[in-house]
Amino acid sequence: ELMASLHSRLQALWEEQKLVLSEARECAKQGEELEAMVRDLCKPKEFERYVMFIGDLEKVVSLLLCLSSRLARVQNAMSRIDGNTDAEEKQSLNDRHKLLSRQREDAKDLKENLDRRERVVSGILAKYLTEQQLQDYQHFVQVKTALLIEQKDLEEQIKFFEAQLENLEQSIP
Repeated sequence: ELMASLHSRLQALWEEQKLVLSEARECAKQGEELEAMVRDLCKPKEFERYVMFIGDLEKVVSLLLCLSSRLARVQNAMSRIDGNTDAEEKQSLNDRHKLLSRQREDAKDLKENLDRRERVVSGILAKYLTEQQLQDYQHFVQVKTALLIEQKDLEEQIKFFEAQLENLEQSIP
């Protein structure tokens, strides 16, 4: 029964993942159209700033999500430490936690810098785009970020349920 439930949950997550990937493709298409419009309207240096911002947006958000996910896994492992855990493993987990925490703080700084750059890019685009086009750009940035977060969340849930299912299958003789 439990295995059937896990299979069912995984199937639902895979279906949801397909939908999110479809939305991501649609968002990428909108991004290409927006990029073409910005290329036509803006000066080359301004266009370059736009392209760099959009590329860095994906990288920084993905980095933050990855580091947060890894940090959560280390924290989960640390919460399972007990009197039987050897000192070397405890130290390794503490070291990884410190490293990942520092890296996540650095990534947060990158995100703050990216937010400042987004305001600069918005200011540039405001000179060239209509109010509706500017809203479309802002919507694109929000959707792109939300889809990256949703994709990562689904990946994590799928990994978790696959691991649960594998552990359950191995525990049954």
